[in-house]
Amino acid sequence: MNAYQNAINLIGRILVATLFLPAGLTKLTGFDRTVGYFTSLGMPAPTLAVVMAIAVELLGSIALIVGYKTRLVATVMAIFTLAASVAGHAFWAVPADQMMVAQRLFFKNIAVIGGLLILASLGAGGISMDARKKDQ
Repeated sequence: MNAYQNAINLIGRILVATLFLPAGLTKLTGFDRTVGYFTSLGMPAPTLAVVMAIAVELLGSIALIVGYKTRLVATVMAIFTLAASVAGHAFWAVPADQMMVAQRLFFKNIAVIGGLLILASLGAGGISMDARKKDQ
């Protein structure tokens, strides 16, 4: 990658992380409320699911920003986002008056998965911890 591509890759990683980092912080600070929400979705082991979601969102965001194990992290976050989309934005299962918002959130997440898969395929570029490790 050239310098322009490396800079755009870094900006893209930061922007993708802006979706997950606040979500993870919100889950962390409202842990009990989030467990209640996950329970209402019928998720098995909702407390464990919340802990896992927080870990993926917070640790994954930090890893993306610094470009650490980017291919692996982006793949894990893509799988997580797909699961979260099906569980939390199942537009096909909501009342008609809620369908439009749920559908938009679902397809927004599908687009985010696309971006994560691109990161998984390309890696973090030259402005990253991954690149520094290659140089050593």
